[in-house]
Amino acid sequence: MDEFHKIRRLPPYVFEPVNRIKAKARAAGADIIDLGMGNPDLPTPKHIVDKLSETVLDPRTHRYSTSRGIPGLRRAQASYYERRFGVKLDPETEIVATLGSKEGFANIAQAITSPGDVVLVPNPTYPIHSFGFIMSGGVVRSMPAEPNDEFFRAIDRAVRHSIPKPIALIVNYPSNPTAYTVDLDFYKKVIKIAKEHDIMVLSDLAYAEIYFDDNPPPSILQVEGAKDIAVEFTSLSKTFSMPGWRMGFAVGNEHMIKALTRVKSYLDYGAFTPIQVAAASALNGAEDCIEEARQVYKVRRDVMVESFTRAGWTVPSPSATMFAWVPMPERFKEAGSLEFAKRLVEEANVAVAPGIGFGEYGDEYVRLAFVENEQRIRQAARNIRRFLASAD
Repeated sequence: MDEFHKIRRLPPYVFEPVNRIKAKARAAGADIIDLGMGNPDLPTPKHIVDKLSETVLDPRTHRYSTSRGIPGLRRAQASYYERRFGVKLDPETEIVATLGSKEGFANIAQAITSPGDVVLVPNPTYPIHSFGFIMSGGVVRSMPAEPNDEFFRAIDRAVRHSIPKPIALIVNYPSNPTAYTVDLDFYKKVIKIAKEHDIMVLSDLAYAEIYFDDNPPPSILQVEGAKDIAVEFTSLSKTFSMPGWRMGFAVGNEHMIKALTRVKSYLDYGAFTPIQVAAASALNGAEDCIEEARQVYKVRRDVMVESFTRAGWTVPSPSATMFAWVPMPERFKEAGSLEFAKRLVEEANVAVAPGIGFGEYGDEYVRLAFVENEQRIRQAARNIRRFLASAD
């Protein structure tokens, strides 16, 4: 049987070879230090788990839930945006709960994309930013991921030369995988240009609360008039160490939120009600747990930067996210990030995410996640020191 059309359009999943080697090594008894997947290892704060446990005892919560999110959850997200960003949102028309930001991106791509529509996507970037539109029949045009003048020159070239004209632009700051950050002036320029050319803007703000300096990342919706053309996606996965709970949001432009809500209404009944109630409790509760997680990641970042650099592999220090975006040692660059990642598993017992998995312009980098404790990170550094000393 021939491959289905949509499956043919998807490139190979480049993380899979590393995952296979990792699983084989573990089956053979190897102690693999996994810095590959951005899968938080910190426990979900107790008060959130307690709220889930309390709510699940009520049998009424076992029934179908609400696809767009229960009213209390949408109100909690509106309160969070007003506290954190000074942005007012209407919980009825400008907020929809999603099954994590990944599902939200995939479904808004279905909602707004016609076959052949051009979408501007950073490269390298989180894979769903591209694949959601590819699966929806769109055409992806790569943009620089770094937020500098070349980013805006690329928009200008795309508007002048793409046929048809781009319908949407993806922005992702703090960025996964590169950890780039931006200020509000950058977003102001993005919104100005997007409005001039009638381009929708989709902002991924999943790492809004994982930052390590005195400059909290802004929301694009803080820009006056941004809600005319922009939707922003957030997630509780990293903020509250709730990755397996699959709880996120899309907020902003009423027209796009309505389209996403309608698509979702055909596909799901929303997250399990006790999860939604617990998520509302997280958003309405004390924020000490957010600061505690932030400090854990900061310490791990500092340990990784220091120990890996001493081991002979210089790691740039990110100002946000739970990732370091690290240039490969010069002598391995010709082989590419996938082969380098395979060798690290096989010869150093360290798993990393190959940069090629985030786009072809990431192939001279790997992504390291701060998802192991300090002792394990130092052990990874020792393993890598031995690898670099002996590897051809």
